[in-house]
Amino acid sequence: LKNAHLSAGGAERNMKKTLSGLVLATAALSIHAEDKMLPKMIVTATRTSQTINNLSAATTVFTREDIERLQAQGIPELLSRATGVDITQSGGPGKLTGTYVRGSSSSQVLVLIDGIRGGSVTSGTPAFASLPLEQIERIEIVRGSQSSLYGSEAIGGVIQIFTRKGQQKKDNTPSVSIDLGGGSYDTAKVNGNVSGKYNDGWYSLGASHSTTEGFSAQPLSNSTDNDRDSYENSSFNVRAGYQLNNSLTLEAFALRSQGELEYDTSGFGGNDGNDFIMQNIGATAKLNITPEWSTTFSLGESRDELKYIDNTFTKNRRRTVRLINNFTLNSNHEIVIGSDFRDDNVESSTAYVKSSRYDIGGFAEYYGRWFDLINFNASVRGDEDEQFGSHVTGATGFRMELFKSGIDIIGSFSSGYKAPTLDCLYYPGYDNPDTKPEESTTFEIGLEGNHHWGRWMTRAYHTNIDQLITAPALDYKPVNVEKAQIDGVEMELSTQIYDWDLLLNGDILSPKNRKTNARLTDRAQLHLTADLSKEFFNSLTLGSSLAVTGDRLDGSTKLHGAIVWDLRSAYKLNHHWALKGKLNNLLNDQYQTNKGYNTADRNFFFSINYSH
Repeated sequence: LKNAHLSAGGAERNMKKTLSGLVLATAALSIHAEDKMLPKMIVTATRTSQTINNLSAATTVFTREDIERLQAQGIPELLSRATGVDITQSGGPGKLTGTYVRGSSSSQVLVLIDGIRGGSVTSGTPAFASLPLEQIERIEIVRGSQSSLYGSEAIGGVIQIFTRKGQQKKDNTPSVSIDLGGGSYDTAKVNGNVSGKYNDGWYSLGASHSTTEGFSAQPLSNSTDNDRDSYENSSFNVRAGYQLNNSLTLEAFALRSQGELEYDTSGFGGNDGNDFIMQNIGATAKLNITPEWSTTFSLGESRDELKYIDNTFTKNRRRTVRLINNFTLNSNHEIVIGSDFRDDNVESSTAYVKSSRYDIGGFAEYYGRWFDLINFNASVRGDEDEQFGSHVTGATGFRMELFKSGIDIIGSFSSGYKAPTLDCLYYPGYDNPDTKPEESTTFEIGLEGNHHWGRWMTRAYHTNIDQLITAPALDYKPVNVEKAQIDGVEMELSTQIYDWDLLLNGDILSPKNRKTNARLTDRAQLHLTADLSKEFFNSLTLGSSLAVTGDRLDGSTKLHGAIVWDLRSAYKLNHHWALKGKLNNLLNDQYQTNKGYNTADRNFFFSINYSH
């Protein structure tokens, strides 16, 4: 394994053979174990609650149970396990993180936090690394363009993060959980949550604090210092709701994360760093007007603020108002009609040429099931951007069972667009106000099977992106000069082998510039992840995960692939106390996802958990 990536071309060929072998092995399985993977509900794919196995969209859901089972230490680590998601990091915890969904860049992936748009209005990238995973209830990932429902920024897909709601116990007493942990790089974490219900109201409160001395973000050859780059994060989450009557429900929520981090500089001496604040607040009212008609009104604000060591600063703010109407025609047919308003604003020590803009959008979607055999959806959306005027996107998809075989055929078409960021348009010296929106089309076809021995899925897609925004190295001013084409195949398998739960997923990409046929930078062309776990004696759970990533280009430099093997265990002392431990990067693979930035060596994390 350690030598598998020494030859980049050979590694990629071997990994493709591995994927092919896994697909053939799937067909030969004769494991008679009950499938534990029950259908999960998702709201992001249709803006209304649906089961995953009724949708044409490609989706992944991480529940709170998944988060605790996998013992991920941050959202980037958790997302890297999802099919079609590639994560890059410039150093350790808290550092700049890139998120590529089906080869689309970070700025082409929409991030929602409790339905409120997140991410930076200046750079266009989400700050996943600063969100506390301890305060997250679930994460929904929808792959493929969702602009027909959400407008700009959703060319590659949508990632929606839901903060913790907590659980109600049968005796109506509050639920309490406390986690204490520590590990390599002088890392320490503490987290506490309490939730419950009082009459017709409910509440959830949580707080966490983490600190680490980290490791040097850059090798000594790239930086003037080689000391450790620390990170500290304090967060809290509150959510409360009340059902006034059978028709009206109100809920409010807030998530705030703040702290500081250090990172290496090149040529200036010493560590640089910044203080950060991330905040999401919002409120929702849901009214059941008739048994067939419900309307939801919500408003919210997200903030992403950075203050640097030289007292320069950037404050991003996004405000959103939404109105969504759900019409149930009958048990098989539903229509969703909605509109939203978004106002983006930046306040900075750098004087932007223009510091704000707004967008007004409206959409309609139909979802139905025909002949008890075919699930069909279609949606259309129109946006009116303050600078770019009107833009229309659409999507359609189907899912049909083949001959009562447990195998579904899936197909879809979607168009998408992304407006340039405020940095592209108005950052002094590096702006181009003539930059045009990116536009995309995506075709997708796939098969999915649900059998007594497990589930499997394979999908192929083709995406064209026109007017792709790039920043040439000569002056770093953005221009629309390239056309991109991304072809890909993704596969999943979940089953049981001798009471071991096995999850496999993999994807192969071909991202290229259609004008020059050159490979697009930053994206790995191959991913493969495997996870194996089993519970013993109703108290001990053992697990192992393996992630194989192909090489990627960073500029003209090829960064070799990686093989990361993790081990984990969890032991229940009794109904309230549990011990957990995880060993990461067992092979101590030395790799980079961004040129000149280190990743973590072999490391461990241990925690003790109390719940009541």
